[in-house]
Amino acid sequence: MKYDVLQIAGAAVMVIAGQSVFRLLIDHGNTGLLGGLGLGFPVLLTAYAALTTAGVLLGGWSHSRAKALGRRN
Repeated sequence: MKYDVLQIAGAAVMVIAGQSVFRLLIDHGNTGLLGGLGLGFPVLLTAYAALTTAGVLLGGWSHSRAKALGRRN
């Protein structure tokens, strides 16, 4: 059950941060959820890219752990 929750959380982080990367690349003024921090464009882009990567890795890791336990095909 915990791997299911982790996989959902990883997918949610990946989707939200990935969308923010594209939004920031198209409109540099639209800083998204991290805009309140007052950081510059390169720092925000790096942060969103790191969050997207973390979401992908968390989702993949939790899927492989659930698969090893026989919960996935």
